[in-house]
Amino acid sequence: MTYWDTADPKTEGPVYEQLISSFENKYPDVKVDHVYVAFGDAQAKFSAAAEAGKDVPDVLRIDGGAIPALAAAGAIAPLDGTPALDDAPDFLPGPLDTAVVKDHVYGAPQVTDTLGLLYNKALLKKAGVTKPPQTWSELKAAGRAVKAKTGADGLYLNTGAYFFLPFLYGEGTDWVDADNKKITVTSPKVATAIRTAQDLISSGAAVAPNFADLYGGMQSAFKEGRVAMVINGPWSVPDAISGPAFKNASNLGIAPVPAGGSGAAAAPTGGQNLVVSADSPNAAAAHAFIQFINSAESQAQVAVKNNTMPTRVSAYTAEVKQNSTIAGFQPALQIARARPAVAKGGELYTPFETALGRILQGKVSVQGGMSETARQYQQILTDYTG
Repeated sequence: MTYWDTADPKTEGPVYEQLISSFENKYPDVKVDHVYVAFGDAQAKFSAAAEAGKDVPDVLRIDGGAIPALAAAGAIAPLDGTPALDDAPDFLPGPLDTAVVKDHVYGAPQVTDTLGLLYNKALLKKAGVTKPPQTWSELKAAGRAVKAKTGADGLYLNTGAYFFLPFLYGEGTDWVDADNKKITVTSPKVATAIRTAQDLISSGAAVAPNFADLYGGMQSAFKEGRVAMVINGPWSVPDAISGPAFKNASNLGIAPVPAGGSGAAAAPTGGQNLVVSADSPNAAAAHAFIQFINSAESQAQVAVKNNTMPTRVSAYTAEVKQNSTIAGFQPALQIARARPAVAKGGELYTPFETALGRILQGKVSVQGGMSETARQYQQILTDYTG
């Protein structure tokens, strides 16, 4: 059987390679062709292979946000009742929800994550900030204090669409209302979320990103100590503590994202799932493979090695809970919410991100940018109303 793996070969791969070797020892009649595929290319490459009916892997590791589109296209098979979902009640509800499409489960959640507020404890202390901000208003005050008293910037505002979702969720809104098939990106609540970001930048509490390198610019500024706070996920911690600002890893703080005008704080549930090709001739082997590599024991082993968060309740062993990254993100994960199950949801990110960048650079108004985004959404979601 063939397994397409989107894990990083160098930082994440070794522990998975050990598990695959153990699986082959347990099932000597099964040989796993383990192929690394770039995370950003996986969905398009798999979809193209499935459409052509050629060189389709039996198992694919994929972001939960891609599952609705793959399921709608008939490219992946439901896993309900198969060994791949062995002991299904053991899965955390949040990660499992990301794999459900029309009452069927199409993915076995392997690792989960969300976004949190990562902060430089020393910079906040120097600025007189005694606790991480819990609202955007508190963050504004903290960011300005950091700038005034340390010379560093307060928040690096990554305007990548995924990283901006906490602003939307904090206002109790999203780009679309999937239940009612309505495009909501032009709503007053979305406008409020964007104006909150504008205010953070104009007040000096946050620094605008390098629009040519949103993520890389954020990471460099944070780990070099040029900015006190960022919104990022657990995957970023190993890179962050490799920088001079975190030679002492205990200087890195982790808190839930701030709350918005709704009074609630929330971030998107992320993570990777294992799916099975609808046309796999090796479905039984694929199900057994997922059952093995995704067991609670395997997830705990991966968590300790890779600093990732398990999707099974029983995988949170004493050793796993002692991991500082996992422990730090637990409160953030408790307020995380699943993204809308929209078949073409993956296509909604770029239009919003492009418009948001133009808005924050003063090239277009909030209303103008979101109206253009809504127009593009209408072309993507033809059965949605505006």
